[in-house]
Amino acid sequence: MQVEMIKSAGGVFVPALESEIPRLTRFRNGGQYTVEVKTTRNPEFHRKVFAFFNFCFSHWSADKTNLQFMDESAQFDRFRKDLTILAGYYEQTVRLDGSIRTEAKSLAYGNMEQEEFERCYSALINAAIKRIFGGTTNQGIINQLYSFF
Repeated sequence: MQVEMIKSAGGVFVPALESEIPRLTRFRNGGQYTVEVKTTRNPEFHRKVFAFFNFCFSHWSADKTNLQFMDESAQFDRFRKDLTILAGYYEQTVRLDGSIRTEAKSLAYGNMEQEEFERCYSALINAAIKRIFGGTTNQGIINQLYSFF
């Protein structure tokens, strides 16, 4: 399991996203676990991208999809991957039956350089404007959207 964390005072790591907290409840307090820590690329920019994902997710509805019965964390993960695919950042492979499988490119530090990550963010904004906020007339939402540019 991968979880984005932020190091706080005293060496304590806390989830970067509130939606990650339920995934961590399966671990017993005081238990010992092996953790591999990796530095993220520009952490502020990385947080901005995930704040954008959260903003978009809050305005999207799973009710009209086959995701409606999944828990919120699973819905968010699928949503994030689907928006990444819509932005053009994906890889395709051919399955044994000849069908094509499309998977979102990993946004992880080790898999995407900072420059490509910045281009991906720009493409994510364009995809979200078209697919999520296309019919939005609420000026408050539009102003929030502009704050991510």
